Amino acid sequence: MTERNNRGPHRVLPSTRSWLLHDAAATRALEQSATAQLPPHTLMARAGSACARLALAIAPHARSVEVLCGPGNNGGDGMIAAMHLCRAGKPVTARLLAEPQRLPADARDALDRARAAGVHIEPGVPERLKAALVIDALLGIGANRIVDGPIAQAVLRIHATPATVLSIDLPSGLHADTGSVLGQHVVRATHTLSLLTLKPGLFTGLGRDHAGAVWFDDLGVQPKSAADRLLLAGPETLRGLCPARRHAQHKGSFGDTFIVGGAPGMGGAALLAGRAALAAGSGRVYLGILAANDAHPIDPLRPELMVRPLAQLLNAATLAAATVVCGCGGGTAVREHLPEILHHAHRLVLDADALNAVAADAGLRRALRARALRGRASIVTPHPLEAARLLDSDAPWIQADRLRAARQLAEQLDCCVLLKGSGSVTATPGGATRINPTGNARLASAGTGDVLAGWIGGLWAQQPDGSEVADVAASAAWVHGAAVEGDRGHGALRALDLIDRMVARTADVQSATPADWLG
Repeated sequence: MTERNNRGPHRVLPSTRSWLLHDAAATRALEQSATAQLPPHTLMARAGSACARLALAIAPHARSVEVLCGPGNNGGDGMIAAMHLCRAGKPVTARLLAEPQRLPADARDALDRARAAGVHIEPGVPERLKAALVIDALLGIGANRIVDGPIAQAVLRIHATPATVLSIDLPSGLHADTGSVLGQHVVRATHTLSLLTLKPGLFTGLGRDHAGAVWFDDLGVQPKSAADRLLLAGPETLRGLCPARRHAQHKGSFGDTFIVGGAPGMGGAALLAGRAALAAGSGRVYLGILAANDAHPIDPLRPELMVRPLAQLLNAATLAAATVVCGCGGGTAVREHLPEILHHAHRLVLDADALNAVAADAGLRRALRARALRGRASIVTPHPLEAARLLDSDAPWIQADRLRAARQLAEQLDCCVLLKGSGSVTATPGGATRINPTGNARLASAGTGDVLAGWIGGLWAQQPDGSEVADVAASAAWVHGAAVEGDRGHGALRALDLIDRMVARTADVQSATPADWLG
């Protein structure tokens, strides 16, 4: 995959396509390679120009601009942006939070050019920011320690202003790779312009809350490697998983999904998962309810959901032909059925209480890992606390580096991991890692995780053997999040309503063209 070399910046979200992501190390390598091939100061000149273009687009009527410039090349980008804005007739003040003689060579050159263009340059942090547009050029990808001193003071001034805030590359104080914050001081931007590469920290952890609207400009530099090792997921893969149905196909063509869950008092979780599996397109969906009396009323709104005694579903021959979603409302009762399910299920989605049982039992963990050796694929869908139990850690450790946690869990369990949360992460052992860009806190309601697990199972049941399991998990996460975007609701979305929205968003993707994806 390569990025288009059109004149940017380009809006990244809402998600309409996949994008390559680069961590700080990969970004530095690309920057060094490009610098060696271009005339001196070219990248910084392009970066500053791109920032100025975006500033004029998002705040065309701003009567004044303040640019806060830090001690590195991010500050140099800000100086070049200030120069272009000054030439465009904007009253600009650049505030330098560094000693000029200690700036890197590119940034020193940028400072000289800004001065020559007539930019008003002030040292230090003002008591308050008065401009209608503030450009945050304090820290870039090199930031890796707690923000303090004058930089912290500048961040506090930004917090206090009602101005539009444009961050260059990253909101200062946000870690480029993880989306965690570097101490207590981090900019909350209105817009962020990521330069040269898109950084994963903008899209997971706390990145979405601090980055605002994310834009991208590749500065005319294309990555040399075509290996898509780190991606921001898009809808293209979902379309490939949901082709138009042929006239001669029948319900048996689209696979069987078993839902195993619904312990006493939690039957709704299994029903939600079952309804989602049906809506995703599974040919037949069976419910194996864990309630002690082994009975459950027919779903009056979805009578096509077939309730079966567990003994009828959980036998070797039946499991070997099915996609099993296990754990939705499973309680402690799911534990006794996991050995048979782990050993015999053709495809397996483990969620919620099934994951807690695996975390507490070394034998179940070994059985899950052994599935890969027998050529049987598994997807696990933990939220951060469940992932912490599986990794014998805690939720803050998981959230501090969600990419690391998902990859480590995928290696330990030898399966596909979908780590849920802001910027859900899909990882497989040795495979590409994907961050999901869709969704918001309207999904923070009871049952939405059961809907996701059931949808994964229903989507997966339709796929031929040998299909890429990570495609299924990442596509389900994409449509699950996309279903809550684009409306004016602010409260939680009820899980049952979510299913119909996912159907509608899938239909939108199926009817789109590649030109629609590329925007």
